[in-house]
Amino acid sequence: MTDNDDKGPARPATDYRTLNRASWDDRAAAHAASPEYAVARFAADPAYLSEVVRFDLPRLGDVTGLRGVHLQCHIGTDTVSLHRLGARMTGLDFSGFSLAQARSLSARTGAAVDFVQADVYDAPDVLDVGGFDLVYTGIGALCWLPDIRRWAEVVATLLRPGGRLFLREGHPMLRAVDETRPDGLLVVEYPYFERTEPMVWEEGGTYVSTDATFTNNTVHEWNHGLGEVVTALLDAGLELTMLCEHDSAPWDSLPGRQARDDHGEWRLTERPWRLPQTYTLQARRR
Repeated sequence: MTDNDDKGPARPATDYRTLNRASWDDRAAAHAASPEYAVARFAADPAYLSEVVRFDLPRLGDVTGLRGVHLQCHIGTDTVSLHRLGARMTGLDFSGFSLAQARSLSARTGAAVDFVQADVYDAPDVLDVGGFDLVYTGIGALCWLPDIRRWAEVVATLLRPGGRLFLREGHPMLRAVDETRPDGLLVVEYPYFERTEPMVWEEGGTYVSTDATFTNNTVHEWNHGLGEVVTALLDAGLELTMLCEHDSAPWDSLPGRQARDDHGEWRLTERPWRLPQTYTLQARRR
């Protein structure tokens, strides 16, 4: 497969793509082996869907026969879930190690899904421009991108006229909160709006249960305000058709202050209405 990051002059070792890709490469096997991603259950139960896709089924609607692409698909559990719902899916990710796990999952489950390696900004160079009915992006994708307007242009370029974007993402308000405070206060510590400078993190762990030890632990992230996301999509030629904010997330974003609800999602134990944690957005290309 083609990875356009490897074309042209060599980038410095501190380039955000180099650092972030190394982190995802390092963690792909641990994610595939974790109970949270439930790879074994996918293989054992042909009807099983990822928790992320299952949560949004009432909003997703019928995708039977749609040609879809999952941008930043990681190990492919959401991609395979959309295939099981009847869509003809392609998954794209910049991590070769993640795609190796995705292809393994596809083979184990008999899912006819194509996986392509490329940076998301390079998707129009390796995919069928204007050829997709559905662009899907799942939780934890946009924070790795420095420019939300450029991402929105990629989405618009991939969609056919009338095609739609389906996005569920971590809420920018949650990403602006310091989750490590021992006093339990919800304090806005980090940028809500997109900034040129990344937030640089050194984190040795990951968001799933694992005993694995990782060596690539420096990552660069950006937040994107909800208005920035919507405006970028409007300016790229899409029209907003749905926007729902949720007080829950599929991971424990504030450890020690949350409990799982009936949907298996995590919500604040005390007054969960204080904080939006995720949102689901749909938009259609005009």
